[in-house]
Amino acid sequence: MTRTITLLGATGSIGASTLDLVRRAPEAWRVVALTAHSNVPELAKLAREFSAEVAVIGDPARLEELRAALAGSNIHASAGPQALVEAAARPADLTMAAIVGCAGLAPTMAAIEQGRTVALANKEALVSAGEVMMAAVARTGTTLLPVDSEHNAIFQCLAGNDLAHVHRITLTASGGPFRDWSLEQLRAATPAQAVKHPNWDMGAKISVDSATMFNKGLELIEAFHLFPVGLERLGIVVHPQSVVHSMVEYRDGSTLAQLGPSDMRVPIASCLAWPARADTPLAGALNLGQIGELTFRAPDEVRFPATRLARQAAAAGGAMPAVLNAANEVAVAAFLAGRIGFTRIAEMVEAVLAAYAPSAPRDLAAVLAVDAEARARAEAMLVAA
Repeated sequence: MTRTITLLGATGSIGASTLDLVRRAPEAWRVVALTAHSNVPELAKLAREFSAEVAVIGDPARLEELRAALAGSNIHASAGPQALVEAAARPADLTMAAIVGCAGLAPTMAAIEQGRTVALANKEALVSAGEVMMAAVARTGTTLLPVDSEHNAIFQCLAGNDLAHVHRITLTASGGPFRDWSLEQLRAATPAQAVKHPNWDMGAKISVDSATMFNKGLELIEAFHLFPVGLERLGIVVHPQSVVHSMVEYRDGSTLAQLGPSDMRVPIASCLAWPARADTPLAGALNLGQIGELTFRAPDEVRFPATRLARQAAAAGGAMPAVLNAANEVAVAAFLAGRIGFTRIAEMVEAVLAAYAPSAPRDLAAVLAVDAEARARAEAMLVAA
């Protein structure tokens, strides 16, 4: 049976991996809408290849360029934040929410409001607006499938089991390129070094987040909303090989782990086929004999305070996770631009968090207001430095 799919963020790494799988099973999928932030040539190329009904570019200034690139086709072109929301609201059996940053919040919420299936690859959705979005999921009956390798691993390990039987959930972290660096070395780390992840091929921002461990802190907050077992039952362990993607320990002492290669097509394929399984073409299958050994160690929150800050924000609740996320995005951008040093990222985030008291945003507009204010505070801190 052919299913319909909308892909929010078609030209990013998650979008490319998703469309690679759709391309290999053309009889299984019909593309409704594709969106991108600013890459008009690639968006137009993909829209034509997959005969999308709609193509949306986030940057309104690129609309005429998109229309020209789609001339002669029956694909409707539109642009801007509202067009992204309208694309997400189109009926589709599955919506892949992969827009990076808070720009993805409103479109993701629009997809949730349809009450169908949303594969969530946008971290900010649950980090910044977790309480609001999970309330919408419960109200609409939407099936929310986690795409992040760690959360997808947990989702698979929980299949058929009751959350009441869970003793502990452990997210694994590669530790990033600086996991063995001293504090002195970290202070001198460059953007070029930070974006060279040892295991995963990712964009600059998420690669820096992996290097600081903020990526894992954000994932901890996501897990807090996705798998409500309580913050005290969520843990992190550094696992350099990135083979075990996460683990669930049950009250009887059994621990289930999901293992797989460092290829995002594995968790994406899990979402596309759920609740079934599908063949996933990979260059190399998991070979434990070849890997030889798997190692684990506790995270060092002195060198990498990001996970401590994320846990504190999750415990405080309300707007605090949104503040943490916004401050981190500003700090990472400043680091990549050469304006601050690597260790200043966490220092800035902690300083911005200290300026806020917990308050619970009641809707998405309130979340976005908090996000904007926290970004302004972080930018002011940069100017004052």
